[in-house]
Amino acid sequence: METHMLLTWSLLCLLLRPSAAQNTAPEGVLNCCEGDVLLLLDSSGSVSSYEYSRMLNFLSELVLPFSLGEDQVRVGLLQVGTQPRLEFGFDTYSTQSSLQGALSNTKPLRGDTNTVEALRMAMESVLRPGTADGARAGLPRVLVWLTDGVKPGDVIGPMAELREEGVAVLVVSTGHGNFQVLRQVVSPPVENNLYFVDIDHMSIITEDLRDAIIEIIRAERINVRDISTNSATLQWRPVLSGLTGYYEIRFAPVPSGGTGGGGGSGTGTSPSTGGSQYQRLTQSADSSTARLTGLKPDTSYTATLTPESNEQAFNTLSVTFTTKPEVLSPAVVSVSDSGPNSVRVSWGPLQPETVTSYYIEYSALPRGKLHAVTVDRTQNSTLLRDLQPDTTYLVTVSARHASGKERAMSVKVCTQEVTPALADLQLTTVGSDSVQVNWKGSEAGLRGYWLTWEGQQTSVPGQRSSFYLPADSLSTRLTHLPPSARVCVSPIYRTARGEGLCCTAQFQSALTYGYQS
Repeated sequence: METHMLLTWSLLCLLLRPSAAQNTAPEGVLNCCEGDVLLLLDSSGSVSSYEYSRMLNFLSELVLPFSLGEDQVRVGLLQVGTQPRLEFGFDTYSTQSSLQGALSNTKPLRGDTNTVEALRMAMESVLRPGTADGARAGLPRVLVWLTDGVKPGDVIGPMAELREEGVAVLVVSTGHGNFQVLRQVVSPPVENNLYFVDIDHMSIITEDLRDAIIEIIRAERINVRDISTNSATLQWRPVLSGLTGYYEIRFAPVPSGGTGGGGGSGTGTSPSTGGSQYQRLTQSADSSTARLTGLKPDTSYTATLTPESNEQAFNTLSVTFTTKPEVLSPAVVSVSDSGPNSVRVSWGPLQPETVTSYYIEYSALPRGKLHAVTVDRTQNSTLLRDLQPDTTYLVTVSARHASGKERAMSVKVCTQEVTPALADLQLTTVGSDSVQVNWKGSEAGLRGYWLTWEGQQTSVPGQRSSFYLPADSLSTRLTHLPPSARVCVSPIYRTARGEGLCCTAQFQSALTYGYQS
């Protein structure tokens, strides 16, 4: 008798509630949540076609305002019949238009009310993270069971397993269910998660049921990114999107870290930060980030975010983060483009806002003359010239900071050896009076080669010839040479001719001679 009166009172309360604005999708639901919602729909033979259509319309209205997607809400539909069937999984629809179309086109299964098997499928294939159609790990999972209450089977055990796995269970019965059974299967609080309603008046519970779901999957998360020595970016889910209001942001050093720096739009005493001075910012309702500036290096801060709106109440969120330690330039010095007489020295990080100039000193080890050069604060490299080949230098880069501090870093630099412009002169006789001349050379700084041959026998005095070859030439053939002709090749630079190599051509045999003299 007591149970009957309780059911009657609950139903009357629901029927008497105002139904105004039920067809208007509440804009505050947009972007509010992140989680997976499985709709468990009774479509067995005990549900008439009329009741089934009313249930589908109810589910469509229930999920309509949610933003769908991988980082939002995902919805799946599992139907109960003799052989339960997953109509679509969580990954199937990411837009409301496609989801609403799928719901309107869903057909009933009929047959027996095999809810126990449907719950087994839900746990093994849908609500368990890691499966093909499964829920996302670490996010809230909700099962909304819509039933006519007729012979659901022994569901208390399977529902208990779901709850133990962290699934929130909500139940809507169209009036024939056993209250004592259904109150055992829902997640607490029962008054928010169990609904009895007449099939023709389901819309009166839409908002309450949706709010119960939102309480479970509301994504009230805040994080900090792009942390530097004096700034950080606060990022949050835009729960005020579509609502009037603003975000209030407060940040201050944690009590052990002293007081925060300047740059905020207001200051006051924050109880959450142990009475320390805090900075205050406000952001518009459509914002999702804010840049916190004026922070101190290597300091722990607490930031709070309070969404303020007259339309809906939200919790205050907080996060703690630590700024990066101050790094004075130069923190690294590197060497590149090393040659016999020059080398490029680079340093970082570039800090033109705090550095006034850079001072570079260098000298040959162990006791070379000290040289110095000053470069602008906007430069992060310089080319050191007029160095000695094959020599080790000590290079010191000093940064003069506006604060009066000076930081220096040294590095050893080795210049390259001078590569001979000409090497390995080879003569190969070809016939009785010709010779093939080959050599190895470097084109760096060369304008060409000067080749000279001269007869060595006193019986034929004055036999001599010279000519120029371009820098990319490394061979030539000489013909009509006298016996024992001396062949010389010299490199030509911009201002002078360099030291050459000479060889003597011998024609007594067909052997190859390649010697220097």
